[in-house]
Amino acid sequence: MLAGLGRGNEHLVLERQDEDREGDWYIQVLLRDNNTYQLEYRDGVAAEHYQTQTVSQEKVQQALLDWAAERLGGLEGFMWNNIGHMFTLPVAEDDAEPTA
Repeated sequence: MLAGLGRGNEHLVLERQDEDREGDWYIQVLLRDNNTYQLEYRDGVAAEHYQTQTVSQEKVQQALLDWAAERLGGLEGFMWNNIGHMFTLPVAEDDAEPTA
């Protein structure tokens, strides 16, 4: 499926569902228009959402396989950026806790 991924809007998502874990657990890949792979994974909560890019389909494939088998070694070969802030809503002042 990774080899047949089209550029732009198509993406591949692997999701982990476990009754003992709350939140969203997944890894996804998008082939960008510039022939780079955008790889992201989330460990349960928005604050733990990471992204990287690579030109190597082989590294992406290994990362997907390792993640699916719960072996994190395939994720270590990348430089990950935490993008969790993109998925969290700011707290409105009315909802903020009193400071005094």
